[in-house]
Amino acid sequence: MKQVSASHSADLEREELGIVLNALARTPRLAKLLEFLGEKYLQGKSEEITEYNIATEVFGRSKMSFDGSRDSIARVETHRLRKRLTEYYESEGKEHAIAISLPFRSYVPEFKRRATWGQDRAIELQSSEIERVRDSRTVEDDLFPALVSNGVNGQSESESQIPSDSGILGSEARKPGGFPKKALLYSVAAIVVLLVAGLAAVRLYQRHSLTRSLDDAHSSSSNQTATPGGAASVPLRLLAGYDGSPRIDSAGAYWQEDNYFRGGAAFRRPNVPVARTSDQMLFDCWRTGDFTYDIPLAPGTYELHLFFVASDAEEIKTAFFNVNINGEPLLKAFNIISDTLGSNIADERVFKDIHPDKDGYLHLAFSMDRSSPSLNAIEILPGLPHRQLPVRIVMQPAAFTDHDGNRWHPDNYFQNGAYNDQPREVSGTPDPKLYQRERYGHFTYSIPVDTRSRYTLVLHFAELYWIPDASGSVGPGSRIFRVYCNGSTLLDNFDIFKEAGGPLRALTKTFYHLRPSTEGKLDLTFEPIVNYATVSAIEVIDEGQ
Repeated sequence: MKQVSASHSADLEREELGIVLNALARTPRLAKLLEFLGEKYLQGKSEEITEYNIATEVFGRSKMSFDGSRDSIARVETHRLRKRLTEYYESEGKEHAIAISLPFRSYVPEFKRRATWGQDRAIELQSSEIERVRDSRTVEDDLFPALVSNGVNGQSESESQIPSDSGILGSEARKPGGFPKKALLYSVAAIVVLLVAGLAAVRLYQRHSLTRSLDDAHSSSSNQTATPGGAASVPLRLLAGYDGSPRIDSAGAYWQEDNYFRGGAAFRRPNVPVARTSDQMLFDCWRTGDFTYDIPLAPGTYELHLFFVASDAEEIKTAFFNVNINGEPLLKAFNIISDTLGSNIADERVFKDIHPDKDGYLHLAFSMDRSSPSLNAIEILPGLPHRQLPVRIVMQPAAFTDHDGNRWHPDNYFQNGAYNDQPREVSGTPDPKLYQRERYGHFTYSIPVDTRSRYTLVLHFAELYWIPDASGSVGPGSRIFRVYCNGSTLLDNFDIFKEAGGPLRALTKTFYHLRPSTEGKLDLTFEPIVNYATVSAIEVIDEGQ
């Protein structure tokens, strides 16, 4: 096959960018956005394609005051551009040799040969299912593509191709006692095919087993639960008390206006910052009073997240209310301030193994104890039987998908510390981008979990700041700190430089059987001893079976 040089390919990509920009002339905002994304990509500066740079350089937001948790301009306009590109290549651009696309939940464009466009488009048409799996944070190893892309014995695809017949049946191929090259090559090819088929069969069996276990759980629920008409699409995210257009959070997920409620009253909170959240918009409004939600759901297992925040006016001695689910207590004498240890602090409660009632509705009732209840948001996700979905957060402003397909959400649940926005190249990991930034200082994380499980915690570190220089003053001992979980010491006198063997090297620490607090949190404290504490990513896995 004729190879296309890198320079020629770049010329074709730039030409395609110009054609599409001309087609977008009637939508100048989208054209300006595509021009920024395309030029950064073609200049080899993809690391500069960030939400902050899009908002400030393309749409004129203030570099001093822009807050991605409150201003979703970059996410909204990127979503519009993604849809417009899809429409363009299904109509006037359908004969183009190259297609420009924006991968799901990404700002970095891709320039794809038309031969692969049909496959990629088929994947995009399944984006709702992809979002369900990604939001459920399900892990599935994809062995087959890895084998195909690596070729035979680690060779590239071009190196492992079988030669043509020319010359292969000559005297050299028929030396006495020798094995014909063609037969040998076909034998190797047959072995590879059998190996690939075997791996594909294993993968298919794993998928079938997972599907069967989920179907079994669903069928047992279906025996007793009706399927209501107009069942809500899940993931379902509702902003309590909010009446307006859908909003997009820092991970790219859509939140709808309030729905399925009866009773109560809607209010908008004062413009007061809320701590421990990267998504201020979740707490802009609330519903209060005695109220219920009756949400139609298909039979199955779900995971429920409830979001609260207490204002300065609420008193810890009197602010109690109750939450029932399908007639059973879920939160009894619940006090938001007691849960968060303060006002204007985000509180998220998580409940696994949630099912609709026999009538096919999930009934949530919020009622007064000593004070009126209040609620800011509801999230319902496809659940796993007896296990909470994994929690993965990365100390970066945008979501990240690792090499296993796991979705890492932007930095969240923290209080104090500072964010490093200068990415570094890290070695010793298949996912260097997971470690390229950090939160540092003296800080805490309060990660919401279901109270009924034990959890595995994985902390991801890399020494990004203390890099040896000519002075010889940098090395082991440059940074030492402690890490606590719910008051118990996890790491003491911890030295990343010493344990990793140097700077810019990935290091993980894993802890098992951690018990959550009675408030349903894993409270992590990072305490400096010598210079600042640091962390690059946090992973929480439910150990339930």
